[in-house]
Amino acid sequence: IARCSSLRSIEVMEQLKELNKLLVAKEFQIRIDGIALLMDHCKKNPHFVSSNIVQIFDTFTLRLQDSNKKVNQYALESVVSMIPLLKNGFNPVLFSVVTIVMDNLNSKNSGIYSAAVKVLDTMITYLDNLLLLQIIASRVRFLTGRALQDITDRLAGLVAVAYPRKPQVAERHILPVLWYFLNNMIGNGVLPGKSGNVRTVVSKLAKSLHKQMGLKLEEYVCNQPQHVIKLFQDLLDMDLQ
Repeated sequence: IARCSSLRSIEVMEQLKELNKLLVAKEFQIRIDGIALLMDHCKKNPHFVSSNIVQIFDTFTLRLQDSNKKVNQYALESVVSMIPLLKNGFNPVLFSVVTIVMDNLNSKNSGIYSAAVKVLDTMITYLDNLLLLQIIASRVRFLTGRALQDITDRLAGLVAVAYPRKPQVAERHILPVLWYFLNNMIGNGVLPGKSGNVRTVVSKLAKSLHKQMGLKLEEYVCNQPQHVIKLFQDLLDMDLQ
């Protein structure tokens, strides 16, 4: 038995070595082959991938921000297929992948942008929404442009699912995001130093949170400065098409 076990671990090490070699290759076509091999492992032996996921993704995440657009897009698209196969086995690398996917949401390349959106929505469908809410909420203030719009929009949806499960945990992570927006938005919904108008998505987030928390949220808002109270009320009254 011990001999079988050591042979198995040698085989695993060889497989990891081969995968790593392809994923870091100089030629983009070979890096694509590496991604295809990883996908093959996910389909045929998901346990191998989930057992070694941190080590594998140390290299694979580089392909999610590859300078070659084809590789970048293919890597993102492969994550869309991986998530349903690995499910919770994906959790150890969730933070690092979410962070990189968010960066891809600001890509000027439409293929990369669409693939990043698909990754995000696939995560919401298959993975722990409470864990996702915590990770996403912690990153909001670092986002700009289209990424900020898309992520805030998804947060509003996550609140509806995650809040009923663990209200206190959800509040602890989502309320600072709401205060961040309400305290920093100027004019008609612009955040200083960030591009784009976030008024509509912040309204969506405020409404979603208010639906879950009701009077409790209103009491929290009452302790905020006067301009924040007014803005909050305006956002709740906003007609979302």
